[in-house]
Amino acid sequence: MAEPVRAQKAIAHSGLMSRRSAEEAIASGRVAVDGRTIGLGDRVDVSTQLLTIDGVPIPLNPELETHIVYKPVGVVSTASDPQGRSVVVDLVPSRHRLYPVGRLDSDSEGLILLTNDGELANRVTHPRYGITKKYVAVVAGRPTAAEIRRLTTGVELSDGPARALSARILSDREDETMVEMILGEGRNREIRRMFEAIGHEVIRLVRTAIGPISDQSLQPGESRLLSIEEVSRLLASGRADT
Repeated sequence: MAEPVRAQKAIAHSGLMSRRSAEEAIASGRVAVDGRTIGLGDRVDVSTQLLTIDGVPIPLNPELETHIVYKPVGVVSTASDPQGRSVVVDLVPSRHRLYPVGRLDSDSEGLILLTNDGELANRVTHPRYGITKKYVAVVAGRPTAAEIRRLTTGVELSDGPARALSARILSDREDETMVEMILGEGRNREIRRMFEAIGHEVIRLVRTAIGPISDQSLQPGESRLLSIEEVSRLLASGRADT
């Protein structure tokens, strides 16, 4: 357990905002520790306590780290695999034990988070917090406007109805079409099954953003550590825990 420090000092030390801005946030009643609104003299143990501003968790524990990874096709989104396949955690060297946040199926590629921050993982994966994921799918054929609308109005799958928050055609050729989709949940092979339901096979599927986090410079197999500003933006992009 770390020595508790004044909350404004802990916030400023994180780099999220200046000490003065932190003091103003505390004075206006926007800051809480473990769900209790605090005052300027209150302290926080950054290693064990949860500090929030406007209901959004603020990462203060220096032992927590979150990486954004471009998962290649053929790599599974787990910490281990009984079949001996390549796993996504092997792409990020760390002295911490990291876990994938959500999943991308083996045939899909793109962005996934690895973290040891359980609170962040819960907020990113649970639909109640509304953190969206953006995908680009290359599908066989040329879906009609009506078929694209079905993706957002809802299609029936074996495990219940599914719909995208948005779907739009980016480009098309004679035999295939590129479609961008934004989803608010992540069920098993959901996008592939949605396109199958409207009669189009997914040829390639890439996750391009998780909430406000994206990185077009990352190549398959590459990763980087998220800054505290990026983690805070990611957490703030969802709905507050009420």
